[in-house]
Amino acid sequence: MTKIQLLLSILFVGGCMTAGEHQQALHSSREREMILGVVQKEIYVGMPQTDVAETLGSPNIVTKDSKGNESWVYDKIATEISYSRDSGGIMGGVGTGINNWRILTAGGAGYSKSAGAAASTQKTLTVVIRFDDNGLVKTLSYHSSKF
Repeated sequence: MTKIQLLLSILFVGGCMTAGEHQQALHSSREREMILGVVQKEIYVGMPQTDVAETLGSPNIVTKDSKGNESWVYDKIATEISYSRDSGGIMGGVGTGINNWRILTAGGAGYSKSAGAAASTQKTLTVVIRFDDNGLVKTLSYHSSKF
């Protein structure tokens, strides 16, 4: 049996964010494994090699000078690429229904909107630690950049 119904429907999808709001939400608050603050706070002149290894992990480069003293280099690069997108809109109209199918027949109107933002950030950290004859930190230097 065929049923004909008059249907008035309004579909609303909300929650749209502006491009500026997306930009603010892009970067995560989580930091990478080794950060400058850890180096500044926990590595000090006179610290044993074993403690440095426990704090920072294995270095990327290990060299020895002519006296046999080691230098450890930690060279870290992190790239963060973020993308955020949101869309929504309003649609409405008068329609008919036949056997559970809905057909928009008259008075249709609509509006849609989308916003988004993307960002890419690179961070570098290079730490050079030189040890003395007893395997204790003799000098510590570092360079950090973010662009």
